[in-house]
Amino acid sequence: MDLSHGIAANRGQFVQFLLQVFFVGALVGMTRTVLPALSESDFGLAAGAFTTLASFVVIFGVIKATLNLLAGRFSDRYGRKRVLVAGWLFAIPVPFLLLIADSWGWVLLATAFLGINQGLAWSMALNSKLDLTHAHQRGLVNGANEFAGYGGVAVAGYLAAIAAEQLGAREGLFWFGLAVIILALALAIWMARDTLPWAHAQQKAQQRTRGNGNGNGTDPARSSGLGFFLHATWGNRSLLAINQAGLVEKFTDTIIWLFVPILLVTRGADLVTAGFLVGIYGVVWGAGQLITGPASDKLGRRGLITWGMWLCGAGIIAIVLTHSVWAWGLALAVTGVGMAMLYPTLGAAVADHCEPVERAGVLGVYRFWRDFGYAVAALALGVTASLSGGIEAGFWLVGAAMAASGTWVAMRLKSPAPDT
Repeated sequence: MDLSHGIAANRGQFVQFLLQVFFVGALVGMTRTVLPALSESDFGLAAGAFTTLASFVVIFGVIKATLNLLAGRFSDRYGRKRVLVAGWLFAIPVPFLLLIADSWGWVLLATAFLGINQGLAWSMALNSKLDLTHAHQRGLVNGANEFAGYGGVAVAGYLAAIAAEQLGAREGLFWFGLAVIILALALAIWMARDTLPWAHAQQKAQQRTRGNGNGNGTDPARSSGLGFFLHATWGNRSLLAINQAGLVEKFTDTIIWLFVPILLVTRGADLVTAGFLVGIYGVVWGAGQLITGPASDKLGRRGLITWGMWLCGAGIIAIVLTHSVWAWGLALAVTGVGMAMLYPTLGAAVADHCEPVERAGVLGVYRFWRDFGYAVAALALGVTASLSGGIEAGFWLVGAAMAASGTWVAMRLKSPAPDT
């Protein structure tokens, strides 16, 4: 087996895993515009039930975060491909549950399976690409990965809104989701290769370079599950800064998922227009990462993360302060630029601070905290909206959180060691 590393040497498989993450993004993207905007009319949710509305994002975040944590360890034991395929098998109930949904409880059950799919399949699509490529390509890999994933989110959000308008909410989501799952599962089974051998080869090469070829790259003190989790959470101040930024940046994504479609519709936009506007955020975020990911390899991680957090906060506040389609589009584009700056750079920064054989596990811990941010943000936004009697206060909460988190990164994130 040829275990050469690099994007060029593994072009075919690299593209396969980009397609996988595109489909993962598409499956969640189909829910982003449709479910919040139609929660009352089609799924029986009471008007003004902000905390109940937030419940599906809470469930998604908790389950995805937990599966992120487990996926890295599972893949080290059973291989990346098996975990990827398992992720798509768990997605199969999603469109069927949304089709028969006549209450919000069915939506929550579908969301649980969606979270499992996201936690397993997205994690493996990213880890597999990192296994195949060089250390100096981490920013590019993360940028391409997030471009594919959030390109899928943006495209699916718009197309699902059209399908819901033409076929009805449940029917539109059913046919769109079923097509995505069947295609992605087929490609995962018949086209994707297991990349764990590439990770082992990279670890051996790095040990030879460092002159410790007999080691396994893992600190025995961190070999236990709890010890590893604690190390990867706050083993050094850089990992802690990265993990908190990952959690807080989900405040931005959650409010765009949860409240922005409602805000736009209540201020006069129709469902398709709202889907298009939210899609601007996803497209700018996704496409921008093709630039910001590689740029972080050359310019460093800290500045891009810090300014990205601050831009997101400013963009979210601008959304609630404006009342026209053009202004909303501009504010969402600015928010997308901020996410493009910070998102792939955070993932690359995690990889800078761990050994190759630990990478899937350390990334799993980071992705646990990052996606746990969905639950924290949804609860915070739901409670804030309930206490204030409206969703506007949540936008100010997110703006403040992003500003504070970006400042933490500016003060605490170190540059990586030169041999990583």
